Amino acid sequence: MHCCLHIFFAESRLSGEQPSQPGMAWQGRLQLSAQGPKLLFTLLCSSCAPRIDCFKELPKGSGLCILWGPLRAAGTMEIVYVYVKKRSEFGKQCNFSDRQAELNIDIPPNPQLAEQFMERNPADKGIQCSVSMSEHEANTERFEMETRGVNHIEGGWPKDVNPLELEQTIRFRKKVEKDENYMNAVMQLGSIMEHCIKQNNAIDIYQEYFDDEEMVEVTEEAPSAKTINVFRDPQEIKRSATHLSWHPDGNRKLAVAYSCLNFQRAPEGMSYESYIWDLENPNKPEIVLKPSSPLVTLEYNPKDSHVLLGGCYNGQIACWDTRKGSVVAELSTIEFSHRDPVYGSIWLQSKTGTECFSASTDGQVMWWDIRKLSEPTEVMIMDISRKEQLENALGAISLEFESTLPTKFMVGTEQGIVISCNRKAKTSAEKIVCTFSGHHGPIYALQRNPFYPKNFLTVGDWTARIWSEDSRESSIMWTKYHMAYLTDGAWSPMRPAVFFTTKMDGTLDIWDFVFKQCDPALSLKLCDEALFCLRVQDNGCFIACGSQLGTTTLLEVSSGLYTLQRNEKNTASSIFERETRREKILEARHREMRLKEKSKTEAKEDELREEVPSVNLEELVAKAEEEFFSIVFTELKKKEAAALKPKPQKQQKMEGDEEEEEEEGEDEEEEETPT
Repeated sequence: MHCCLHIFFAESRLSGEQPSQPGMAWQGRLQLSAQGPKLLFTLLCSSCAPRIDCFKELPKGSGLCILWGPLRAAGTMEIVYVYVKKRSEFGKQCNFSDRQAELNIDIPPNPQLAEQFMERNPADKGIQCSVSMSEHEANTERFEMETRGVNHIEGGWPKDVNPLELEQTIRFRKKVEKDENYMNAVMQLGSIMEHCIKQNNAIDIYQEYFDDEEMVEVTEEAPSAKTINVFRDPQEIKRSATHLSWHPDGNRKLAVAYSCLNFQRAPEGMSYESYIWDLENPNKPEIVLKPSSPLVTLEYNPKDSHVLLGGCYNGQIACWDTRKGSVVAELSTIEFSHRDPVYGSIWLQSKTGTECFSASTDGQVMWWDIRKLSEPTEVMIMDISRKEQLENALGAISLEFESTLPTKFMVGTEQGIVISCNRKAKTSAEKIVCTFSGHHGPIYALQRNPFYPKNFLTVGDWTARIWSEDSRESSIMWTKYHMAYLTDGAWSPMRPAVFFTTKMDGTLDIWDFVFKQCDPALSLKLCDEALFCLRVQDNGCFIACGSQLGTTTLLEVSSGLYTLQRNEKNTASSIFERETRREKILEARHREMRLKEKSKTEAKEDELREEVPSVNLEELVAKAEEEFFSIVFTELKKKEAAALKPKPQKQQKMEGDEEEEEEEGEDEEEEETPT
């Protein structure tokens, strides 16, 4: 039986030492670890005694933990000495170092083993750890177009001929015309050209064969719309999309104005930027507009698509040229600008294409020329009392201008009144032509019908109303009162009977009063927040709606909502005329009722005037009674004075009897007369 003791050393100091007791031997081997080399020793005992009193003195700092003691017969060992290492000396960091590469083994190829295998043609296979997925893209690559000028210069002349010299060119032409090759080439090409010219004369390739046919009525397809794209405000602090404007050339871009219309409640750090979006790229705006104040309105110039007009929250008018970048090109001075936010701005139909006008809730309409924006060219005050007092002016919140009526324009006010104006009137009082009142709140949208300019649409409070210029007292048509507030509206540019409205509950309503008059033909819930603005593309196919959180939704409506129906113009015109006549009849009836009421009130006033003399008559009666009693009292006094004079007895007796009778008669009269 052997007694074995395993000892671990942190140093190799005992590698050459021998055990002190006879019959024992040190057996050790080298072990490599991260802390350095270690020696593993085994002490072998040739004879096992009940108790071994030998102990090996170890060198200091050897890092050794030894359990050493005698072995008992039961096979257990009693612990005599315990050497424990301190905890602070454990867990030292590892020290690594760079070393050169080592070749551990080299197995050369064995040609005999190659004969046991059969060669295979090389086959490549790609291996990927991730899951294989397919990629689908709906949008095709956009074709990029550039406009470049071409300079046409006369060429093809020989070097010895100067094309600027008329005599040399004539001499060279005569020389070429006499050449036989030239004559043969002209004769061969002449027959081909003659054939093509005769074909053009026989067939008109630009002829419209189906121009006279009427449009086919689309009734089978139900009204519908689908979302094409969503453009979100890239800023962290969300702002409301207050105005939209389509690019005039091709409608491939959409300009959106962003601002916070809550007075003095704009959050800190809110961005003033507005954007121009490419319809095919909703992830990032194409152009960033950087105004000095948030934009409330933004309009493209219909004659120059690079120029935009913006109305700021602080009342200034700004102008951008996208060819010059994001910075404002022209800006009106604050002293001559509006005092309130600019809620309406429209380009005028002018030769230069630089004139515009704006409206604000400060009650002023200003005309501008972007070539000189330092001050307005003309100012008009919206005072319907025609006194031109700014304190009595009505705040303008919407504008309408029709290019076919260059001198007329209309203004929708905060008080629910539409003011029809004439810019070229002789006097300032004549500039306000008439007013239309019918809304209970601000008029957020005002637009003439593109087919019948006499009729116009207004959107305010809880209804949308259609008016006629011939009926000023009330609208000719109106929608039902909705539960949510209406915020914007617009006519369809392709159909005279279709218009669109947006509401505070995030709903877009599409109305077709030829198809249905009481309810919208289509109602869409676009978002949970309020919709603030609406703009229809020129072809009537796409609609853009801006929300309170700055999200602009692009919709495509079904073909039935932008395709002109059969006899729709005549039907819409007859509806407008019929409703106008009905309103005129009702106005006449109301006028008669008002006249009757007026006559009744005048009669009552006359009666009151007649009652006034009756009061005077009572006074006269009272006065007459006073005079009567005064006369009676004077007579009584006279009789009393006459009775005091001395008279004969007989005469006195007779007079006394008469006086008693008279006094009795007077007493009876006094009892009968009221006091």
